[in-house]
Amino acid sequence: MSMFLSLRVRASQGTQAIADLRKAVPTGFRGRPTIRRDPCAADCSACRDACPTQAIRLAPVALDLGRCVFCDACAEVCPERKIEFTPEPRMGGNEPSDLTVREGEAEIVRVRASAAFSKLFGRSLKMRQVSAGGCNACELELNAVTNVNFDVQRFGIEWVASPRHADALVLTGPLTRNMKEAVRLAWDAMPEPRFIVAVGACAISGGLYDGAAGVDRSFLQSVGPSLYVPGCPPHPLTFVNAILDLLGIA
Repeated sequence: MSMFLSLRVRASQGTQAIADLRKAVPTGFRGRPTIRRDPCAADCSACRDACPTQAIRLAPVALDLGRCVFCDACAEVCPERKIEFTPEPRMGGNEPSDLTVREGEAEIVRVRASAAFSKLFGRSLKMRQVSAGGCNACELELNAVTNVNFDVQRFGIEWVASPRHADALVLTGPLTRNMKEAVRLAWDAMPEPRFIVAVGACAISGGLYDGAAGVDRSFLQSVGPSLYVPGCPPHPLTFVNAILDLLGIA
């Protein structure tokens, strides 16, 4: 009976696994924004004033994806409709400066492949995730990268339970003071070679908690990430494509 039920589910839902993660575009997802070159209204600062994380600067208009929480407030208040959020999930960068979307740019933000990382981890990458004060949204999306839909294990990329088995430390959350020592302990326990991935607006910039008394980001100031994955939270495809780009996996 269970076999027939499984067949009925398969017939109604089709294949759950995404065959090509590089070409997949999620429906209804608020992803990488575009900013048209159309002139702004005179003395208008509506988009900047509406942004809760100071992600927007003017003249010309530019948006920092590392600070953006993808709330769409800027697009809603812009009288010229200059800003539009697309469903494009590919938004990673090697440096914080790579995450800035500028007026009139049509190019997707791309991660530059690392020849060293490709040689070391191109066939096998083990990741340890640490939530440094996160709300659990980024953590849930990261957990999804190993499910039947995204199946990142097909590329030899896996989560591990111990930092002693990890090549990459994947950080979420704004890095609170009470997690400062835990993050450092996890990093120190990892064998060389190793690198850090900052996932989500909180980890990249502090997000909504930037400057809060309970946040201590000194660890990231001393040990910079090799990869930044923006979003609030990032889509699994955003994370997977950024990792594959970094490792040079086509």
